[in-house]
Amino acid sequence: MSNTATLPDLTAETASLRVIPHWIGGAAVPGTSGRFSDIYNPATGQVQARLALANAKELERAVAAAKAAFPEWAAFPPLRRARILFRFRELLEKNTDRIAAAITSEHGKVLSDAKGEVTRGLEVVEFATGIPQLLKGEFTEQVGTGIDSWNMRQPLGVVAGITPFNFPAMVPMWMFPVALACGNTFILKPSERDPSAALILAELLKEAGLPDGVFNVLHGDKETVDGLLDHPDVQAISFVGSTPIAEYVYTRGTAKGKRVQALGGAKNHMIVMPDADLDQAADALVGAAYGSAGERCMAISIAVTVGNNTADELREKLLERIAMLKIEPGTEATSDIGPLVTKQHLERVKGYLNTGVQEGSELVVDGRNSALPKGDGFFLGACLFDHVKPEMSIYKDEIFGPVLGIVRANNFQTALDLINQHEFGNGTSIFTRDGDTARAFTHAVQVGMVGVNIPIPVPMAFHSFGGWKRSLFGDHAMHGPEGVRFYTRVKTVTARWPTGIRVGVDTTMPTLG
Repeated sequence: MSNTATLPDLTAETASLRVIPHWIGGAAVPGTSGRFSDIYNPATGQVQARLALANAKELERAVAAAKAAFPEWAAFPPLRRARILFRFRELLEKNTDRIAAAITSEHGKVLSDAKGEVTRGLEVVEFATGIPQLLKGEFTEQVGTGIDSWNMRQPLGVVAGITPFNFPAMVPMWMFPVALACGNTFILKPSERDPSAALILAELLKEAGLPDGVFNVLHGDKETVDGLLDHPDVQAISFVGSTPIAEYVYTRGTAKGKRVQALGGAKNHMIVMPDADLDQAADALVGAAYGSAGERCMAISIAVTVGNNTADELREKLLERIAMLKIEPGTEATSDIGPLVTKQHLERVKGYLNTGVQEGSELVVDGRNSALPKGDGFFLGACLFDHVKPEMSIYKDEIFGPVLGIVRANNFQTALDLINQHEFGNGTSIFTRDGDTARAFTHAVQVGMVGVNIPIPVPMAFHSFGGWKRSLFGDHAMHGPEGVRFYTRVKTVTARWPTGIRVGVDTTMPTLG
């Protein structure tokens, strides 16, 4: 099958723009659907490229390439697959600046933050290189007279990942390194807002020696997502995004008999106890709430202070730190907060500022009034609400922007109940010097990832990432041991090599003693 295609005619206004292709069968493949999506530079508000969106024919081509590559790849010894990932890891390190620049250009996040994202993805690659150990099964000798039993974990086949805009390199690397190490072939559907990092990863995998067709990148919108969910040759789907779409992906995918893990939204709380180091807590809150312009599923968006004195003191410390933040393009070395990803998302976040005031909370810091860069970029400064109540939209909804709210609680139990009663259960944290309080919190809180004096408790790659309640649909979290289990299925063998005289037919229930 040819790796080239004829591009449709472009208008004069868009003819000079770079057109981002798919990656199928080990090569860049121009789109043929005639459908495109604009890729913006969030710092300038200008269109910088066009993205070819897949049609049914291109989806079929990607699935066919992955399906054809699967038998040979699955037959690779795990050690051989690991060595390819070792080479990929080396290439990631060498190309970190290149990948980070692509992320900053299309997402807008600060360049140092983009580099950190690549590093966190690289950690999952390092975990996946241990796949010879991770795939070791269990063996029992002599489960019955002359009978041995053992199990093995085998790959599923063609699997797909659907990833969000906020981590265009890290979240794909939560998925495909483990999937590939386990012997599956992979189709990545990255966000149509910042797709270039995915293509760089595809190029590096090929350079590392990955056979053609084992990893593919298919750009698209809902049409492509539905096509992957419905295709009979796609065995499993990994998804990260908003809760409504996560639930949709899980429901539709499982109805088609697929294995699905779908990570949804979050509203992460940090409890600040009266005995906490408030300088440490304030530093942590500013970083966790406003880093990456709040566009993180693990961002802290609600500070629950125990006691009014705690709230008043913490508020003053937050104001001091917020005043020092610099809102600049992500390419600027002094930038603390870059732009939001699109104009539409910027307007959505601004809408929550109006709603919060209307609902009766106090907008202490209005990021619309900050010293923002000139031009048409999608910038918003740090925003701070106080006296937020659980019935307010700014408390209930995931805003996904640089907006932090303070909720005042009278005691620890009230603060804990607030978290446990929220529909989301992704991440949470407590700042305290008291070990008993911290232990009670970690035991009783109904959240999947918990930090003690750590604001963003993202697990290391050899643990697994996933929330509770409506933050996760499915039975498996991502990467770590849970990732290996998700991308494999168990086969158990019970074997006897007959010797001596046969005893004949026996129709009773077999026992092995």
